Amino acid sequence: MAMKRLVPLMLLAALVPVMASAANGDERRFFDAAFDATVARYHLPGLALGVVEDGKVVYARAEGERIAGSSQRIDTQTIFKIASNSKAMTSALLARLVDQGKLKWDDPVTKYLPEFRMHDPWVTRNMQVRDLLIHNSGLPAGAGDLMLWPDPNLFTRADVIHGLRYLKPAYSFRSRYAYDNTLYIVAGEVAAKAGGASYETLLKREVFGPLGLQRCQIGAWNRDAVGNVAQPHARDGDRNVPVREDEAEIPDVPMAAAGGVRCSLDDMLKWTSMWLEPHRNGLANGKPWLSDAQRRAVWAPQTIMPVSSLMREWDNSHMFAYGYGWRMTDVDGVWKVSHTGTLAGMYSALTLLPDRHVGFVIMINGDADDARTVLNQALVKHYTAPQLGKTVADYADALDALAKKAAASVKPAKVEPRHRLANRGDHAIVSGRYRDPWLGDATICPDGDGLRFTALKSPKMTGLLHMSGTRAMVHWDDPTLDVDSWLDFAMAKGTTTLKMSKLDPQGDFSSDYEDLAFTRVAACPDQPPARAMHAR
Repeated sequence: MAMKRLVPLMLLAALVPVMASAANGDERRFFDAAFDATVARYHLPGLALGVVEDGKVVYARAEGERIAGSSQRIDTQTIFKIASNSKAMTSALLARLVDQGKLKWDDPVTKYLPEFRMHDPWVTRNMQVRDLLIHNSGLPAGAGDLMLWPDPNLFTRADVIHGLRYLKPAYSFRSRYAYDNTLYIVAGEVAAKAGGASYETLLKREVFGPLGLQRCQIGAWNRDAVGNVAQPHARDGDRNVPVREDEAEIPDVPMAAAGGVRCSLDDMLKWTSMWLEPHRNGLANGKPWLSDAQRRAVWAPQTIMPVSSLMREWDNSHMFAYGYGWRMTDVDGVWKVSHTGTLAGMYSALTLLPDRHVGFVIMINGDADDARTVLNQALVKHYTAPQLGKTVADYADALDALAKKAAASVKPAKVEPRHRLANRGDHAIVSGRYRDPWLGDATICPDGDGLRFTALKSPKMTGLLHMSGTRAMVHWDDPTLDVDSWLDFAMAKGTTTLKMSKLDPQGDFSSDYEDLAFTRVAACPDQPPARAMHAR
């Protein structure tokens, strides 16, 4: 049925753009050219782009379809998932509470959440509210993300907070940067305790309402009652295919404070304008929405990040750091404050050049990592080094060349042809119910003539077992779970244990299988007694 809704590129190109622009002729031509080149190069199902200069929206354009093939046009009021751009809203909510005297950045987390525990008791005692926002906890990148994605799942925020105590650190506390999402969930619950209401209620009351973000959504809501909601897409050959489409009732999700906000382009441009011109566009009831002290706090570099060779080459960058929900760097001597957002089939970017009084928003409802990168780069350089005359095509060609070079230099992991693992009596020793302390229970049980892995609290994490050479693996049913996992069984003192790891070691860090440690706790229902054998 999804194939009937696929849209050819010519239909997308024929759609009339929605535009509200005050840019001069040359600027509008540049923005239009960048927009059109990005859509054409990456065959996007939909794109929304807005630019703010000196506190005014000078360009706002949206093209494409909410669902490929549906003829439902995207416009500047269409709601997109902003994913990790939600983090800046969470940090701003906390800053509002600091302004109100309801918490301090250096308060211990346990002051608000006595049940909070990290793996190391010393870290538990010394973790401050500020540490929740700056990716310096010592956890490996993406630790615990399988409690958040794929969604929807059956985890609660209490589950996420409880599970943190079982996540082992990879580094010492406050020693280095490693991106995480789970501690933003904790930050949202700290805000709820300090503010005396749920995270969702506070975000609506303290952020959406005062700033007039009328279409932004958080928590549970009805898709059709709100209307005009973009759906995510993946590429299938030369087509865009909807994936993970919303049900009519969109549920509250545990990852709300880390990446659960949805907004329209018009809303995000208001949000952008507030940060760029706080004394003109950042007022609530005639008073500053956020104090100058807290504006400085959220943009103060906290955790140093590595400057990549590409940043040095493209931007002449010298530093890179994370603040409270924002990344900061220098581009051609110009200060840049930004963040990106990525969920399956949805990409966003918000970039501010405060010294130039310029900001821009990119929102895409397709598989668009490179598209976001090159469009954002072309826009940044338009303001920091216009004399170079760089275009989307220039950066896209450069990115393609780098990818080709990287692919040639990396020896791919050897994965032998796989075949389905048959359900046989001598596999009874590895089939059964397994338990991990933070992901919970999973089963490896008969499914027809095969064996199926299912994570009970994350129903989308299900797939049939296969063999690749002498090694077992699980191939997920959901095609958006594009990182399959090895399954390595072992026997110790009569107990079967299971470790998992990514088939592709370079796969997305949110597929944090390596942090799991399963122990077999029971047999499958109606499973015959296990035969003594060597576990694969």
